[in-house]
Amino acid sequence: MKKLLFVCFALSVVASCKTKESKEVDSVPQEPVTVAPPQPVPALEEGCYTYDANGNHIVLEITEMNGSVLGNLDYALKEKDANKGTFAGVLKDSVLLGSYTFMSEGTESTREVAFLVKEGQLIEGFGALDETGTAFQDPTSLSFSSSMPLSKTDCEP
Repeated sequence: MKKLLFVCFALSVVASCKTKESKEVDSVPQEPVTVAPPQPVPALEEGCYTYDANGNHIVLEITEMNGSVLGNLDYALKEKDANKGTFAGVLKDSVLLGSYTFMSEGTESTREVAFLVKEGQLIEGFGALDETGTAFQDPTSLSFSSSMPLSKTDCEP
């Protein structure tokens, strides 16, 4: 009888230890789930973005923003031929990337251009070009360090 009571006691101790272990496992604090706050959408609006200083004049007039960004882009850089044309691109992760089709010296050309939308300005991006010289090799590795930032202005009539 003593052996039976001892075995029952031992089994109850073992059973209570297992229950205690499972409770301890269940009571391990869960890591809090961190949710990143939503990133603000860059403030890009229809209208004109202009740089005008040191003999350089650049205007990007955004005329439409329906999934894609459409507009007119004009460059008049000091000691260079002026270029006037159209822009068609998309805004993704604060970068406006698109095609600039323009007339220069009577010839139509197309090249890829990029602008970083930052604090109400457009900062042009530069990077290595492909073998045709008209598109970026890697648009994700552009340098946005232009000394000619375009600021939102009223469009000239």
